[in-house]
Amino acid sequence: MTTIRRVAGPVLVLGGANMDVAASAAHALLAGESNPGQVRCTPGGVARNVAENLARLGHETRLVSLVGDDPYGRSLLAATRRAGVNVRGCQVLPGRSTASYVSLHGADGEMALAVNDMEILEALTPERLQTQARRVREAGALVLDCNLSSAALEWLFTQPGQRPVFVDAVSAFKAARIRPWLASLHTLKVNRLEAAALSGIDVRSLADARAAANWFIRQGVHRVVLTMGAQGACWLDRDGAQGLQAVHPVQVVNATGAGDALLAGLVHGHLAGDALAPAMQFAAGCAALTLTSAAATHPGLSLRAVRKLLSGTLRKAAC
Repeated sequence: MTTIRRVAGPVLVLGGANMDVAASAAHALLAGESNPGQVRCTPGGVARNVAENLARLGHETRLVSLVGDDPYGRSLLAATRRAGVNVRGCQVLPGRSTASYVSLHGADGEMALAVNDMEILEALTPERLQTQARRVREAGALVLDCNLSSAALEWLFTQPGQRPVFVDAVSAFKAARIRPWLASLHTLKVNRLEAAALSGIDVRSLADARAAANWFIRQGVHRVVLTMGAQGACWLDRDGAQGLQAVHPVQVVNATGAGDALLAGLVHGHLAGDALAPAMQFAAGCAALTLTSAAATHPGLSLRAVRKLLSGTLRKAAC
């Protein structure tokens, strides 16, 4: 079982940076029909979103990813840099297409389906990552997403040091890449499908979620957060603390990116020295604020904005 300690240094985030193309229907979706609505093109990618959110929360943040030498790639790097993220670890590959993520949402903002093209991330090989070895050594925390290849993850987990590692499983298809390294994780964020793919437990109820969370703890994960959509998030840490974090009531504009904001909030909570319970409450506030944004990140995300949202929802709950 890995000993986790807080260390000084910037947060290093590695994984996907892509252009989000989000289509939102104005009415209930009709299969096989052309649905009226809106189409927006905004910066996205799990790792990139987490990095932007962390920068907006006041952390020195570095991003390592790959983009193509195309308009999407140039736009992604410019937008991420403007948000306060150090993008010098992002490499531009001539002749390759920047990753993209196309999602379809109903009138309620919930995603109906999505298709991602993350093929460029396969080129983030151990050989390319070797150029980032100094940044890995200097990091106070690592945040990884499972868009990284199995070989890239192996390289990262075999680097010397005891920095805490936070992981987003990304999808049920890619979650298996993190299975060999569960005992090395500080925090794992999964949804019910990703949890089922890794644990073999069919997660349909909160009782199932608690069983799956306990399975991850037995594998050596220090903290696990299992999101259950509108039911909230089941959380558990190695010391036995556990709970269910409710979803803060907000007007949902777009559900894409809420999970990335949640993970950024969890990283922030750890770096602030918070136990998992208050870290979860803050992280849920980050996610709730992001739900009110048309983009995958909220340009107004900040410590003050999250605390204001939490203060308002807690005051309403007490009335």
